[in-house]
Amino acid sequence: MSNSQIACLCGSGLGYDQCCRQYHDDEVFPATAEALMRSRFTAYALHDADYLRATWDSGKCPDSIDFSRETAVWQHLEIVDTKKGGPRDDKGLVEFKAYYLQDGEACVLHEVSRFVKKEGRWFYLDGAIKSLGRIGSTVNLGKNAPCSCGSGKKFKRCCGAGK
Repeated sequence: MSNSQIACLCGSGLGYDQCCRQYHDDEVFPATAEALMRSRFTAYALHDADYLRATWDSGKCPDSIDFSRETAVWQHLEIVDTKKGGPRDDKGLVEFKAYYLQDGEACVLHEVSRFVKKEGRWFYLDGAIKSLGRIGSTVNLGKNAPCSCGSGKKFKRCCGAGK
């Protein structure tokens, strides 16, 4: 099966070739914060550290992203809400739920992410985890949750430092 027939993990309903691949291949840039969030989720699921770093605000971007300890199998993304983040905005919020399998258990990460537009391009700034864990028994960890950047540190000691 070709990539054009594979549904994009971001939940757009399009095939990967018609959706996030155009962003991952630097053919075009996402026009909205939501489009960037969708493309970053798919990049994370595909372990595309280069794309994640290229779309991260330079002041918050980690030096590296290590997927070697990643055991989650990312399934799909659900956009819960957006605030601003449109083509004419310079900042935006995207609330989402990212569903994954961890050791055979269905889990969800519920986060609110902040985005900023610089020189016409959207960048991920940071995020606050609302809840994390098995579906039906998620734990609200806030700043004590593991950082979504993959560093292995708590959010408050990594991307959330200084907030």
